[in-house]
Amino acid sequence: MWQQIRSNRIRSVILVAGMLVLLLLIGYVLGLAFLDSGIGGLVIALVIWVIMNLVAFFQGDSILLAVSKAKKIERDDHPRLYNIVEEMKIASGLEKMPSIYIIDDPALNAFATGRSPSRASVAITSGLLQKLNRDELQGVIGHEIAHIKNRDVLLMSLCSVLLGTIVILAYYATYLLFFSAMTGGRRRSSGGGGGGQMIILILGIALVILAPIFAQLIYFAISRKREYLADASSALYTRYPAGLASALEKLGGSTVQLKSANKATAPMYILNPFRKKGRAATDLSSTHPPISERVRILRSMAGGVSLADYDNAYRQTHKGARGVFAPAAIAGVGAVGLRAAEPEAAREPEPSKLERTREVSDLMWRKSNYKTIDCDCGAKLRVPPNLKKASVRCPRCGRINPI
Repeated sequence: MWQQIRSNRIRSVILVAGMLVLLLLIGYVLGLAFLDSGIGGLVIALVIWVIMNLVAFFQGDSILLAVSKAKKIERDDHPRLYNIVEEMKIASGLEKMPSIYIIDDPALNAFATGRSPSRASVAITSGLLQKLNRDELQGVIGHEIAHIKNRDVLLMSLCSVLLGTIVILAYYATYLLFFSAMTGGRRRSSGGGGGGQMIILILGIALVILAPIFAQLIYFAISRKREYLADASSALYTRYPAGLASALEKLGGSTVQLKSANKATAPMYILNPFRKKGRAATDLSSTHPPISERVRILRSMAGGVSLADYDNAYRQTHKGARGVFAPAAIAGVGAVGLRAAEPEAAREPEPSKLERTREVSDLMWRKSNYKTIDCDCGAKLRVPPNLKKASVRCPRCGRINPI
């Protein structure tokens, strides 16, 4: 596995370097257009890149969690979820328990973030908690813990912030260049006339439009290998690949859009958060490997759950294709058997879908600082934290309840 992680780190360097090149190109063109100095634009772009890398390294996880409107929870807030994360932390050998966050959104999704395994977080949506049973939730959490264990989270934080920077700069630069082109632009003092300046402006507009697209394509292409490794690692941690496969089927079949996601953070999620409203996710729209392909591979792991077993399952579903992992990464890997089914009497009682919905709903009310008043008629009244009243009337029985 470490050979595969090392290979991914090399790709990480390529990814960050590729985004730097795009940012420098934007800076060079803007420098020519507005400062009459491409070098000046390069220096400014390099300074921006250094600053944004420092911000991403030290505060990238906090920014991403804030953008996602995630709320931190503790063991007492949701013991079942906390125990599952703790189980996956132990199974993976992670040195420190990651922080757990809930995103109040009915969409089904999750992501991990942080700058290292010792400072990492797992965030899942409230919809995911409501829809998935324990085995499915364990598979999703195992996938996200794998991203932490495989040290993908720092790269995701860096690239999300850098991609966001490129998109924002390109957005405003397009308007500036277009406005300059429409008004004739500034003539360069060194000669060349308006024709040369106009060519620079046209090339600049083309670049700032295409740069964020190229950056995102680089991001998506390199992140796909990581998803395969995270799926394989989740199967290894849980020893039950069918759990993650079933979860992916539910995630892929959901028609609910994730409201808090954006283009920069999309590849962080276990599944592409963008899809046409009212439609399920499709293979073509995914920023990750196709959903159906990931499910087929996981369901083909009948013999064991090691990286070698995952690689064999991949080759079975892609006739004639090379394996997804480097041969050195799986050489000498011992067999790891599937988890034996527990006797029904020994299993922890699984809450029903209604019970899970109520559990999550109560949690989100508490995290939003709402007060709960139990009326004598059995109704539960939710009182917002900023309500400036001493009492509230029950809509069911009319009783006045003190706050």
